[in-house]
Amino acid sequence: MKKISILSMQLLAFFMAFVSPALAYEPKPAGLGFQDAASPRMERLIEFHDHILLGIITAICVFVLGLLIWIAVKYNKKANPTPATFTHNVPIEIIWTVIPIVILIIIAVPSFNLLYYLDRTEEPDMTFKVTGFQWGWAYSYPDHEIEEYRTNMLKDEEMAEIIPDGLGRRLLETDNPVVLPINQNILVQITAYPNDVIHSWTVPAFGVKKDAVPGRLNESWVRITEPGIYYGQCSEICGINHAFMPISVYAVPEEEFIAWTECVNGSGANADYPARACVERFNFDKYRQSRKDKKDLASLN
Repeated sequence: MKKISILSMQLLAFFMAFVSPALAYEPKPAGLGFQDAASPRMERLIEFHDHILLGIITAICVFVLGLLIWIAVKYNKKANPTPATFTHNVPIEIIWTVIPIVILIIIAVPSFNLLYYLDRTEEPDMTFKVTGFQWGWAYSYPDHEIEEYRTNMLKDEEMAEIIPDGLGRRLLETDNPVVLPINQNILVQITAYPNDVIHSWTVPAFGVKKDAVPGRLNESWVRITEPGIYYGQCSEICGINHAFMPISVYAVPEEEFIAWTECVNGSGANADYPARACVERFNFDKYRQSRKDKKDLASLN
């Protein structure tokens, strides 16, 4: 009975994960599918995924299943006691060679267009540089004269003091978060310190996942469409603390972003964590509060 009770609770928790509201831009318990898109990049990635999965792959699976059922019913021993003896059918062999080629072309053309779109933005509004190290991230804003600052994951006791109303996301919050403006094309330059290892700067809601390689400057771009707080993690196994390299991004309107940059270069420069101090000064956690009705998942921490 005890085992049955535990199993029932686990099943209940699994199904509640689907019916309970959740913050949109973070991992969800028992979550399936992608996080909600917050950039044109991710919107196109989801469209391409749905085109492949719901269109082509589903049609192939239904066709193959139907073919198997038809063969099992029509050509079993009882229905067809005397099997045919021929081994080749040239028209059918041509068809099953040509059709996969056509399917691959149907997949390839939009995928090439998407890869070209994701590659770079021709006229970025600003540049944002990311540097990975064992085990954290360093950020700089060349266009806004913000020199490189390091960021590390907040410990539980630190998060309780810094993040309001217990809405912090355990293992995802950082001491010096990223702040970026919405509705701007942002060139993201990604690298890693020399003599370090390969990391990967990944924010699912942005559709950005790019390796940070020592000695190489990789580029990506993003245009954030909604203000909010977004989370990501290192997606390249990089060492013992790989699981503790979170990314937290505050996306705010442009005027608030400019005020934040002035604070980081001015009154907040002498704080232990300048980026966090200026986030608190301008109450950017209001974007977290705007989704306060969804905080029931905070209890899962």
